[in-house]
Order: sequence, then structure tokens, then C-alpha cells
Amino acid sequence: MTAIYKLNAAPVPNWVPPPVPDAKTVMKGAHTRLEPLRADVHAALLYRSYVGHDGVWDYLPYGPFSSSAQYHRWVRDMEQDPAVQFYAIFNIATAQYEGVASFLRIAPEAGSIEVGHINFSPALQRTRAATEALFLMMEWSFAAGYRRFEWKCNALNRASRAAAQRLGLSFEGIFRQAAVVKGCNRDTAWFAAIDAEWPALKEAFGAWLSDSNFDADGAQIEHLSDLTRLVRVADDPMLGAG
Repeated sequence: MTAIYKLNAAPVPNWVPPPVPDAKTVMKGAHTRLEPLRADVHAALLYRSYVGHDGVWDYLPYGPFSSSAQYHRWVRDMEQDPAVQFYAIFNIATAQYEGVASFLRIAPEAGSIEVGHINFSPALQRTRAATEALFLMMEWSFAAGYRRFEWKCNALNRASRAAAQRLGLSFEGIFRQAAVVKGCNRDTAWFAAIDAEWPALKEAFGAWLSDSNFDADGAQIEHLSDLTRLVRVADDPMLGAG
């Protein structure tokens, strides 16, 4: 079996596991800045952006939070969890903290990293800053040496599945009965991009984020999903090729 495996497996020459994201790295673009999440700095400001919008917690395993103090405690717990690295998302246009995202299931030995716990307030949703925030996390991952960038979500969450595909991540299937979340079954949809696809995806993001891709009213001219379509190796059957 070992001989057969070696005969058929693609070699990974000079493989060196990439670094784990730490609590010091700040990622900055033209529209947003991602800062390592800190309860004392960000919690109250983020909580304010979520107040009155309980629906943003529907597909997350926690929330909504009944008070700023309760959210502060949750953020403090996440700060101390070595398995995840959360970032507060600062929207440069509004000068407000308007969402979070994290790296998780970080496996340097495999060269795999996942983005998750994405929670954008309504003010951040469907903005250039929101797209750029996820682009910056992808860019950091591949620049650091990761081979695989994953996105997993509740299979019922059509918006999350559409977001993953729009960003150029390919559909890889449904893990049935993967978890029990808030007392309900969760099937999990899997998406990923790999390092060989990153140069083309990076070019697509650059074209979409460019000021020349937006008219005087701020409406996009080309859609990111159109720019990433040729890079994806598989489309989500729930969504088609859109």
C-alpha cells in the first residue's frame, strides 16, 4: 500500500508548515482594517452595531446576547481560546467597528485554515469593506503558505453558501448531520480554495475592488461572482453557476 500511495500521490517539495495567525497581526486594505479582537477595545462598539438585529445570530452557535456585558464576556472567552483567532472589522468609510470574522480549524501541518464565525452587522453587509475583509483573510492565508482556505456553513444558510461561491470558493459537498446547534440538526456545506487558484482569484478581487468597477452612485459594474466563475472547479447545486 505504501508503494502504491507513493506512486500515485503528488509530491509537495520543500514543504514547510506555515505560521499560526497570532494576536498581533493587523490586516489593512483601502476600505477596511482587521484588528485582533479584544474585549476591552471592541466588545461594546461591536455590540452596538448588532443591537436590534437578532437575525444576524440565526446560524451561529451562540447569541443573540441580551446585554453589552454578556457580549463582552463572550469576546473575552474567545480572546483566550487558542483554537481560534478573531478579528474586529473596522469600516474605514464609516469609522465604525461593524463585524467580526475568525480563523479556526488551523492546521499548519496540513497547510489548511478555515474562515468562520463571520458576523457582519447590517451596516457592513453588501459593502466593499465586507468583501475586502474576507479578501484580506484569504490573502494573508495564502501569503503565509497555507495550501487550502476553507469555508463551512449551515447547509440551510443560502446567503452564506452564496457568499462562499461569490468569493471563488468551490463547493465540496454536504456533511450530513454534522452537528447539533441550538437544539437543531445541522448539515454542513463545505467550500474551499487552494493555493493554485489564488493568483487568479487575487486578480479577480483586484478588478472587482477597483474604483473603476463602480459608477458614480457606487453601484458595481462587474459582479465578483462573474469574475471568479472560471476559477471555481465546482458550483453549489443549490445556487447554480451564479
